[in-house]
Amino acid sequence: MVFRFLILLFISFGSTSSHAVEAQCPRIISQSPYITEMLDYLDLGHCIVGVSRYSKRNLPRTGGILDPDAAAIDALMADILITSDWATQATLNKAVPKETRVLRLASFNKMSQLEQNMREVIQATGMSQALPKVEAFAKAWRKKISRVKGNNKKVLLLSACNGSPYSFGPDTRLFDLFTQAGFRVVETGGKIRHIQPGLEIETLTALVNQYQPDLLFVFERRISKQCQLIAPEIPVQILALDGKKFLNPSVSILEGLDSLLKKQKRWLN
Repeated sequence: MVFRFLILLFISFGSTSSHAVEAQCPRIISQSPYITEMLDYLDLGHCIVGVSRYSKRNLPRTGGILDPDAAAIDALMADILITSDWATQATLNKAVPKETRVLRLASFNKMSQLEQNMREVIQATGMSQALPKVEAFAKAWRKKISRVKGNNKKVLLLSACNGSPYSFGPDTRLFDLFTQAGFRVVETGGKIRHIQPGLEIETLTALVNQYQPDLLFVFERRISKQCQLIAPEIPVQILALDGKKFLNPSVSILEGLDSLLKKQKRWLN
């Protein structure tokens, strides 16, 4: 008993030790790799005890955003589960024990949501020492975007040129980002417009003919053969951007903006 008391006393008052730091760290379940990336950026990655099935981290798997694994989540006895607002409250009520706090993050509508997500995570975890990281991110992306000269060029933003591509429209983070960069995103079809046979716009060529953009940004690492097959009535310049740095709502957007700046001469000349 005396030994156990001394151990508890050491954990309680030895605030400079690594054991005490870990004791203060909440047990977090991250239901998406982009959430894990954000937690790593905030120096909270060591607090994660469970991850989604899509994570590469060697930790217990807890299902996905839309289908959380109730048994796995319950077994981890987490303090907080962080997920996307794509997960309905009804689904989470069934899968997450009452003792675990749920934090649902919005991140696909505006760039400012990324900063707000970080602040909500810090508030939920009580790890206020991470606040300077939020301010650093906010300052960094705004500085980079101010250097992009979109010159009001008409653009379309495509997920890809093959498979089941879609075009980003109003009320999406990419629409917001490229608008702030000075481009005129001409897609009007709601959040995203799927392009496939049987829908309003069936082909990429038809999409380009309808909107007649100056630039077509495709979020692939390189321009695919399918992109090269687009044959619009008016020629359009096609530029590829790495989707991993743009499509996920994470701090990797900073690297994405760097790559956009490197390609800037392509549309300014």
